[in-house]
Amino acid sequence: MDLGSGGDRLIKNEKIALALEGIRILDLAHNPPGAYCTMILSDLGAEVMRIIPPNSAVQSPLGTGSDEKWVAYDAHLRNKVSIILDLRNNTGREVFYKLASSADVIVEGFRPGVVKRLGVDYETIAKMNQGIVYCSLSGFGQDGPYAQMPGHDINFISIAGVLSIVGQRDGQPVLPSNLVADFAGAGLHGVIGILAALVTRERTGKGQHVDVAFMDGVISLMTWEASAYFAGGVVPKRGDTITTGAAPYYNIYKTKDGKYISVGCVEPHFWKNLCLELGREDLIIHQFAKEKHEEIFAFLTETFLAKTRDEWFDLLKDKNIPIAPVYALDEVFKDPQVLYRQMVMEMEHPKFGKVRQAGVAIKLSAAPGQIRSLGALPGAHTDEILASLGYTKEDIQGLRKSGVVG
Repeated sequence: MDLGSGGDRLIKNEKIALALEGIRILDLAHNPPGAYCTMILSDLGAEVMRIIPPNSAVQSPLGTGSDEKWVAYDAHLRNKVSIILDLRNNTGREVFYKLASSADVIVEGFRPGVVKRLGVDYETIAKMNQGIVYCSLSGFGQDGPYAQMPGHDINFISIAGVLSIVGQRDGQPVLPSNLVADFAGAGLHGVIGILAALVTRERTGKGQHVDVAFMDGVISLMTWEASAYFAGGVVPKRGDTITTGAAPYYNIYKTKDGKYISVGCVEPHFWKNLCLELGREDLIIHQFAKEKHEEIFAFLTETFLAKTRDEWFDLLKDKNIPIAPVYALDEVFKDPQVLYRQMVMEMEHPKFGKVRQAGVAIKLSAAPGQIRSLGALPGAHTDEILASLGYTKEDIQGLRKSGVVG
């Protein structure tokens, strides 16, 4: 069975060799971080099958009656197929075991201990498939005093120290959306762990358990700050470091139209270019002089109010100066660089016409990632998947009637 076919969701792209072609993944992690992890792997060619429990609702932000439209636009569901399967039922577990026996990767996002109770934990699966790479995404990891604590991105970035450095000096911490722990701390680290385990399997023939904690991933992202602390006891505070707003040459300024532009002139030659363009050659030598920073802040604040955001960007972007407009999301996908890099992709849907999604970020020269199919409603591929395992139409009808599958 071609797990990338997606039925009528197939995108008619040119057939190319994909980096992870032939790698089969069973996805038990339906929260966004886990779905993002498997999205990246599926973009690179892996065959991802979502295992969805019965009576699961589509979490659509579009409102009542929009489930089908949302799954078409939800990038986390692309390139994937799904089966509704009750793992609490012995017959349902048997179906899962058949799938797991030929799978390469399993990804789960439950609280530690849940998969053990369901009978689909790493130890159980490894007995029937020694090559399985089993990735667990959990808030605080599979062990330790916090292992059973619930949590969300806000909690993980709190305990990992991120919130202590994000925000205005002497002000309240500011939430950086849920990008840090959910998508970088867990999602991206999950991808890295899975790929590393697959490479190791090539040498040893054996899989392993990949234990990814949201908290651990965030602390790993804080290595620069942690290194400074361990080396010299430096505890960074909001607004006191270059990257948190202390420096005028690395900051955000309001423009004439009420929008904002970012300046990132850390290196002296970039700072020199900015000063020359703004007619303040005298400020070049004072870039790192903290006693002059108040004066420089005042000058830049006043200066950037003289033109609109886009006027400043057009004026300075070709002058070898690190500068960029602060975009709202509706502006991001109109930017020429974003479009050139194919970070917005347009695909045809049989019901909704042209559907746009964020593109594939990892650009491989020989085996580029590809969006092959859009998302479909949960269980859209149940019959196809069961048939590939040898179940007859009568078998499938019986499983549906008993509520094992949907």
